[in-house]
Amino acid sequence: MGVGQVERWVALFRGINIGGHNKVPMADLRALCGDLGWADAKTYIASGNLVFSASGTPADLAATLRGTLRDRRGVDVAILVLSGDEVRSTLAACPFDPEVPKFLHAFFCWTDPVIVQSEFDRHAAPSEQIDVCGRTVWLHTPQGFGTSKLAEKIGKVITGTETTARNLNTVRTLVEMLD
Repeated sequence: MGVGQVERWVALFRGINIGGHNKVPMADLRALCGDLGWADAKTYIASGNLVFSASGTPADLAATLRGTLRDRRGVDVAILVLSGDEVRSTLAACPFDPEVPKFLHAFFCWTDPVIVQSEFDRHAAPSEQIDVCGRTVWLHTPQGFGTSKLAEKIGKVITGTETTARNLNTVRTLVEMLD
């Protein structure tokens, strides 16, 4: 689609409503989108997943959203905006079929990620796997994400970019929200 045409987008916020920090009620986020002239804003869980319709480029939409959120709520967090097609493609390219979807995470990257294999080898349990699909790094932690040493150290494994992670259930829900 061209820049002037309305398209469906997904905005992924890094670090809102986590541990009592960067509090943003989802109703406020949806209202903010309406104030920007964006349509059909829907949120999913309070950790920063937004689907909306607007015209623009991903970078411009992210910058507008970040600046408005900072100005109105005093919250300044990184925001990655992806086209609906990008999110659908990410899900379609998922390299794993986990028994427990919440133990598979997509790390969405702002730019091309660099995987430090020595750090992966140092921290990964034998059952854990990682796979890079474009600008998404999939991390499968079959014994549980919350207990994974690798998940805890993922910032040493994925380098060269900012990331924000969503589990497979959330990615699936975002695709459903787009449709």
